[in-house]
Amino acid sequence: MTCKFRYPLTVKYGGGFVMVWGYMNAQGVGNLHFIDGIMNQYIYLNILKTNLAASAEKMGIKDDFIFTQDNDPKHTVKKVEAWLSNNITEYLVTPPQSPDINPIENLWDYLDRQIRDHNILSKETLKKALEKEWNKITAETIRHLVDSMSKRLEATIRSKGYPTKY
Repeated sequence: MTCKFRYPLTVKYGGGFVMVWGYMNAQGVGNLHFIDGIMNQYIYLNILKTNLAASAEKMGIKDDFIFTQDNDPKHTVKKVEAWLSNNITEYLVTPPQSPDINPIENLWDYLDRQIRDHNILSKETLKKALEKEWNKITAETIRHLVDSMSKRLEATIRSKGYPTKY
C-alpha cells in the first residue's frame, strides 16, 4: 500500500513529496520502500516482488497472511493480479467501488502525525524522518489496527459499500 508524504510540512508552496510503500501485519511493520517518480504497474509489481515476501519473512510469517490492497488501477491490472494469484495464498478482494478499509491507511495517518515534530526541509530529511518513525511503530499499535478488521468488514457490509467511519 502506498502513501504520499509532502514537505515542507508547514509551508503551503514550494515543497515536494515522497511516495512510500509499506507492509504491516499483526506482529508489526515490515519494509518501507521509497518510490522515485510516478508509480505505475511495473514499479508496483517490482515492489511486490522485492518487498512483500521479504517483509513477511522478516515478520516470521512467510506465506501465512491475508494480503489486501485498495482498488487502484495499478493494483488490479492483469500482470499484478497474475503475480498475486501465483504468489499469495490468501487475498482479500474488495468490491470495485468500496471504501478503502485497509488498516494501513490509519497507519499512514499515524506516521504523518509522528513526523510533524521533525524539521523537514528536503526529501532526504523527510525520508529519514519516515524511516525513523516507521521503525518506532510498536506491535501493539499494529495489533490494534489489525484487530479492527472484522469491525471494518462488518461496517462495509452494513453500509452496502458506502463510506464508513474507518
